[in-house]
Amino acid sequence: MNQDLFTININHIQGQALDWHSYPGKKWMIVNVASECGYTAQYTQLEALYKQYEDKLVILGCPCNDFGGQEPGNEEQIQAFCNLNFGVSFPLTQKVKILGSPHPLYAWLTSELHNGVGDFEVKWNFHKFLMNADGSLFKSLSSGVEPMDDVILDWLNS
Repeated sequence: MNQDLFTININHIQGQALDWHSYPGKKWMIVNVASECGYTAQYTQLEALYKQYEDKLVILGCPCNDFGGQEPGNEEQIQAFCNLNFGVSFPLTQKVKILGSPHPLYAWLTSELHNGVGDFEVKWNFHKFLMNADGSLFKSLSSGVEPMDDVILDWLNS
């Protein structure tokens, strides 16, 4: 019963619906982000990766307050923080829940029933999911894997 990733509704941080199909042929990295986390500095590499590979990659940052309460702000505050401190130009979404009753995007990402690949647990902020251009899940990577890691670069260049 695999669900198509591109049928999941999620809003940009400004409130409008994300149109998955406005990024044809691109791979996706979906990352749960937080402004007050030890991994927040990864925004620098995420932005550099996005700029370097923007012809073939979309990074989707999903603010989440579930891990250590490290994303307490509202969407406007989060966007201002990301712009001011890291010059983030990749898309950010509305705040999402991952633990408990997860947003449908994270229900899909973490459940083999939906993604057809495996069950995955997001344990902290800056967990990365790599999605192929066809919407299939390629890999789940823990928070400690940096955006410029060889596993990500090899995937992008394959």
